[in-house]
Amino acid sequence: MAATVLRLRGPLRFCSAQGVRSACQVFEKILIANRGEIACRVIHSCKRLGIKTVAVHSEADSLSLHTRLADEAICVGPAPTNQSYLNMDAILKAVKDTGAQAADIGVEFIGPSSDSIKAMGDKIESKRIASKAKVNMIPGHDGVVEDADHCVKLANEIGYPVMIKASAGGGGKGMRIAWDDKEARDSYRLSKQEAASSFGDDRMLIEKYIDNPRHIEMQVLCDKHGNALWLNERECSIQRRNQKVIEEAPSTFVDPDMRRRMGEQATALAKQVQYSSAGTVEFLVDSQKNFYFLEMNTRLQVEHPITECITGIDIVHQMIRSAKGHKLLYSQSDIPIDGWSFECRVYAEDPYKSFGMPSIGRLEKYIEPSHIDQVRCDSGIQEGSEISVYYDPMICKLVTYGSNRQEALDVMVKALDSYVIKGVTHNIPLLRDIVTEERFVAGNISTNYLPTVYPDGFKG
Repeated sequence: MAATVLRLRGPLRFCSAQGVRSACQVFEKILIANRGEIACRVIHSCKRLGIKTVAVHSEADSLSLHTRLADEAICVGPAPTNQSYLNMDAILKAVKDTGAQAADIGVEFIGPSSDSIKAMGDKIESKRIASKAKVNMIPGHDGVVEDADHCVKLANEIGYPVMIKASAGGGGKGMRIAWDDKEARDSYRLSKQEAASSFGDDRMLIEKYIDNPRHIEMQVLCDKHGNALWLNERECSIQRRNQKVIEEAPSTFVDPDMRRRMGEQATALAKQVQYSSAGTVEFLVDSQKNFYFLEMNTRLQVEHPITECITGIDIVHQMIRSAKGHKLLYSQSDIPIDGWSFECRVYAEDPYKSFGMPSIGRLEKYIEPSHIDQVRCDSGIQEGSEISVYYDPMICKLVTYGSNRQEALDVMVKALDSYVIKGVTHNIPLLRDIVTEERFVAGNISTNYLPTVYPDGFKG
């Protein structure tokens, strides 16, 4: 049983259906160049706006949920992503064949400009741009690390511990911490190899490692007229292998003044690159509430639903409006914090092995807890779906909302207890343990939470 339902908790601050359709009338059909839960999420907003959708899919995804929800579906290649979802020629052919938002391939891209994506996608360049925008920076080397000897020299100048990471990296790949010269050499070599393999770009950078930090990010929303808003913060400190597991909005650690300063720096960076869509500026925050620029993600983040819950703003709708050329509907004073929201990333993973090793197989029985009030399930699967070796093993983004943090947590406990998944190993036991664990409930968390609370791994 699948229940991929878009529920925007909090005050719904978008236009009426008639006003929305008028504002977006130029987009009669949109092609969604993605798969899984995020494709389903975009389709739901498009349906509400009266916009027809085209899904693209690989051969392995021919029966997937996003292809069924869309008005049309086009196969763009075999299962490997580089032959299908990342095959630009095939994607553009699908646009032309279906007439999606195109006239003689005059395609309007819904998202930031290619220049913005390029500038923020390169970690070295993005740090330089952020510095120009007067965003707080982590101490480090402004440039490429030349070799292992150079890495050791820079590490000693910066002071251990240091973070050595790929310029083009993401998802925790090509990233290591070094505490001494030997680890610096080894980390440089291993990270460089991993970066070349994963990204085709082995350039490395080095910066001070902020020990025991929090990971807090700011959602921004921009238009093509130079306007930029921040939609409050998300706390993303519960991570394994530098990948997020549980997120919440707002953060227990951020006070109003800190929120304002983070938001102002985030929007200043967005304006520096003439950003014109939804984006996320990520920060590392130390125990004294000093925050430092980490990176900017130029896409709709996995954890965007919790921001929608506390603001009532449909971020996908705003991305569509921005792409059309409309000015933002809101001013900064219009953006509320209404309640509290959590997101648990439900994965087909074995939590007893390094907090989550992928599990593949068919969902023999699948029932989402969407019948519970104040629960939102963003998923791209249904009973009978195959969790494939080719793609990310996410099953669902389980989102809960409450008038306060404890209420949202109580709803999450109920939702996790009501979730039914059979056929694959999943991480619900770990998620369930965390949301009632004393330190987490108190908001006493950091990116080292999992190894600190479970030093011998999760035992159940």
